[in-house]
Amino acid sequence: MKLKFRRIAAFPTPLRLGLFAIALLGIWLPFALPLFLIFRHDPNLTTILTMGLLAIFFIVLLHFWGQYVCREPRIFKHYGLELSRRNGIDLLNGLSIGLLLTFALFALMAGLGWVQFQSASNLGQTIAEGFLSALGIGFAEELVFRGWLLDELERDYSPKTALWTDALAYATLHFLKPISEVIRTLPQFPGLIILGLALVWAKRSRRGRLGITIGLHAGLVWGYYILNIGQILSYTNRVSDWITGVDGNPVAGGMGILFISILALWARSLQGETG
Repeated sequence: MKLKFRRIAAFPTPLRLGLFAIALLGIWLPFALPLFLIFRHDPNLTTILTMGLLAIFFIVLLHFWGQYVCREPRIFKHYGLELSRRNGIDLLNGLSIGLLLTFALFALMAGLGWVQFQSASNLGQTIAEGFLSALGIGFAEELVFRGWLLDELERDYSPKTALWTDALAYATLHFLKPISEVIRTLPQFPGLIILGLALVWAKRSRRGRLGITIGLHAGLVWGYYILNIGQILSYTNRVSDWITGVDGNPVAGGMGILFISILALWARSLQGETG
């Protein structure tokens, strides 16, 4: 049985990825479908439960995948999830940089008169909730895209091809929506590609550790959560939302893309560091 699973490692990358996705869906759907039916009147609870199960099954399947397909008994460390002081420092540094970058972006837009800051209630609760949500999103997405997916791509392709394929996959999977929404939120796509590139470069600059990418990702999400969900700012509508960000999403606007590009250039410059 083990030998049969190990043959999968020799399959082309698209086939390996497809088999993994089919296996994950095969495990998840029998549990998710009843939840969709039972809690269909509460979409938020349904999303929390089904996505939580998906994350759990993904992690379990990764362990199995590492043992029997990749022949990596410590697959999570191989992906960059290591419990070390260096990885912890990387995470904190990335969190700080992502948070400060987001605040700097909106501070500049406020200086230009494009947004206005305002007082908010329950700020402490918003900060705490945002931190937990951002850390969860950062951990999950980085394990998927800069952990599992990037590793699978690097097994068969050159570093450059793996880099661009990972970034394009990251952007595309976040852009699965009706064509009318694709057109309306079009600036988001290049923004996501640039962010994907930045996160791969950041990981490579740290010898494959994921702490820096989880921190950067979480910091960006946390800053956005505090300012937008916390209703700390409002838009003056003096310029197009293609500049400030469609639906208030900074990655879907020219200014956000500019700041993400700065982050990408910084991450790429780290390639010469020893980590």
